[in-house]
Amino acid sequence: MGWRTVVISKPSKIDLRLGYMVVRDCESTVRVHISEISVLIIENTASSITTALLSEITKQKIKVIFCDEKQNPSSELVPYYGCHDCSLKFRTQLEWTEINKQAVWTSIVTQKIKMQAENLDYFRLNGADLLYDYINEMEFNDESNREGHAAKVYFNAMFGKKFSRNDECPVNAMLNYGYSIILSCFNREIVCNGYSTMLGLFHNNMFNQFNFGCDLMEPFRPVIDRAVKNFNPTKFDTNEKHFILSLLSMELFVDGKKQNLLNVIKIYAKSVFEAIESGDTADIKFYQYEL
Repeated sequence: MGWRTVVISKPSKIDLRLGYMVVRDCESTVRVHISEISVLIIENTASSITTALLSEITKQKIKVIFCDEKQNPSSELVPYYGCHDCSLKFRTQLEWTEINKQAVWTSIVTQKIKMQAENLDYFRLNGADLLYDYINEMEFNDESNREGHAAKVYFNAMFGKKFSRNDECPVNAMLNYGYSIILSCFNREIVCNGYSTMLGLFHNNMFNQFNFGCDLMEPFRPVIDRAVKNFNPTKFDTNEKHFILSLLSMELFVDGKKQNLLNVIKIYAKSVFEAIESGDTADIKFYQYEL
């Protein structure tokens, strides 16, 4: 699997030639070997791409994200079949027990709150102790909604008491962009492993085709939060978007080794699938900033 995140920001013609993705705009021609690409983001709506390239990209399991006229992610390319035994994996997913799914969800949401608390510690903000208390109060399947209580404390501490996730502001725009990129990466891993993105552990909205991805990404939201807090955006434009995309190459620790974020997502997602099968949440490989 590749490692490059390729962004098409100018009106371009994009096609396939001898194993290379060839990008032509009015000024230049750029060739990138398909094997090097991990994520392709097409920001410019005036670009055109051939079906031959789309077919090869699908075979190579490259994530493709299409943006709208405001350069915000609006859709993605999701293949029908992500692996050779996807029908078996789908039947297995349908048979996952509620007790195993709830146990995994409890671990996921606990880890999310833990990483939120670590962010508050990192910025030396108040509220971390309360989040750690919420972790100690966590019930199976988060029946007492510690996640919701933690979110209110966390966002008020991170971005100010007047901040709301419903506000239209550069911080929220940057957060939403980052979350959508992370979600897209998780959707790729789910499909590549033969599972359905629609069948979630906790999220079960009938209008959301990415319920499972929304579940898996929860502990990774604080990665975006920390980056946005450090960036402190006063606007949301190309530079802010490209900064978020650069995070896919940031390094974290998982399973005792330093990996870039895309690999961390891959390792973590696979460990979650195994944990749901086994019922042993100790199998889940969460990331760390430091060992």
